[in-house]
Amino acid sequence: MGILEILGVAGSLSLLAGWRLYLTILVTGIAMHFGWLPLPEHLKALQILANPWVLGVAAIGTLAEFLADKVAWVDSIWDGVHGIVRPLGGALLALALVDSSNPAWQVVAFLLGGGGALLSHGAKATTRAVVNVSPEPYSNAAVSTGEDVATSELLALAIAYPPLAIGIAVLLSVAAVIVIVVLRRLLRGIRTTLKQALGDAPPGAA
Repeated sequence: MGILEILGVAGSLSLLAGWRLYLTILVTGIAMHFGWLPLPEHLKALQILANPWVLGVAAIGTLAEFLADKVAWVDSIWDGVHGIVRPLGGALLALALVDSSNPAWQVVAFLLGGGGALLSHGAKATTRAVVNVSPEPYSNAAVSTGEDVATSELLALAIAYPPLAIGIAVLLSVAAVIVIVVLRRLLRGIRTTLKQALGDAPPGAA
């Protein structure tokens, strides 16, 4: 893979780690174990992700996240706990994919990886905050299942077709920004409406 493809894969994995960190590590490790993600010589250290112990821990984390993410408010607590873990994990994934002999690219990858994971984590957490306000019990599980499917499919695309990874990373970044902006405005509107209903805010407050 060329440097652009490597950065594209790194960006895609980091952004997806902001959604599903353990699933991203698990799928990446399995891909490396079976040779679906060929690595250049200087990235052979990444084979640690294919270690059975790493895969086992990632599988347990994936199962725990899958279950926690389906329950209203439990998902928000889980997101809060992982507010640092996901960005750090995304940054380390991106860092591991870049040639260690090129410190400049490593710094760029670490910053972009951490920032990308933080961005997608923020979009996920904001989405869940809005969904959890819904009175019906099924939207949470539906949104979570959609995230599971989307993460798996985008991971498969980025790993199988590295040239597409750049487009996937850009698409995920733009989508995350739009989600955060739109849903935060919606959340402010919901809070204002609730305050007005409880008599804590004057009518017409923005």
